[in-house]
Amino acid sequence: MRGLNRVEIMGNLGTDPEMRYTPTGRPVTHFRVAVNRRWRDAEGQPQEKVEWFRVVVWGRRAEVANQYLQKGSPIYVTGRLQTRAFEGSDGQTRYMTELVARDFILLPRGNGPQAEAEEEVEEEEAEELAEIPL
Repeated sequence: MRGLNRVEIMGNLGTDPEMRYTPTGRPVTHFRVAVNRRWRDAEGQPQEKVEWFRVVVWGRRAEVANQYLQKGSPIYVTGRLQTRAFEGSDGQTRYMTELVARDFILLPRGNGPQAEAEEEVEEEEAEELAEIPL
């Protein structure tokens, strides 16, 4: 059986993209995306949690991301998760999980009907989860 490692996120850039080139000349761009999750708790009070994703884009897409994206841009990203190890300044091994982007779409800004519909769906999902006993 083949495995599946696919991630889709939709949120806003929390940082401007940072592009660099590998020693072989291949472009790579990094940026962070904030994804907000909103729901109402059992008492009906609105709740919100922000999840941060580090995104890595390679090749021509890295150059496009660096050219067109900026902090605050709404974006949809698809790709795969990758965890890598590195040594911190204190000598300890650290791990970082990143979303390696296969594709991304720059979304229009605003709070139109689509944003309202997404919020309603999130509330419905939260209500369904609240009904599941832990």
